[in-house]
Amino acid sequence: MKTQAFFFSLLLVLGVTFTACEKDGDTQIIDSSQPVGAFMTDRSGDFIAQNGTPTTGMAAVGTDEDGNTFLRFNNEFTTELGTGTVSVYLSTSDEFKPDPGNGNPDLRLIGAVSQNGENYFRVSSSVASQFSHVILWCGSANIPFGYAPLQ
Repeated sequence: MKTQAFFFSLLLVLGVTFTACEKDGDTQIIDSSQPVGAFMTDRSGDFIAQNGTPTTGMAAVGTDEDGNTFLRFNNEFTTELGTGTVSVYLSTSDEFKPDPGNGNPDLRLIGAVSQNGENYFRVSSSVASQFSHVILWCGSANIPFGYAPLQ
């Protein structure tokens, strides 16, 4: 009787152990830097190259199906990436006017672009609504590579 109870207990423990280790299905990875569903443009503008760079393409601010706000560079976006990355700013004008000592409320760093083509940057809707331009800034050369007015 003790042997039967032992084997029954052993089978129960092994059954629970192996059942708990089974996969629940495919793992779903959610990338919050990408829009969910369709991207709906609110404002957009074409990039204007500066300082002899090959900057072209379009920038757009809009929302995804979940209501998240993004800055999007379209598939035709191209700029000079000789240093690896270019900083992306939202601004109230087409001029880059930093104020390192005090900060500039008219200029907001959004991120860095490291590849040409389509890029997304998730931003706060309140931040996006305050600004009228996107500026591409090369910090190592200390020059703007281009800007896009958002209309």
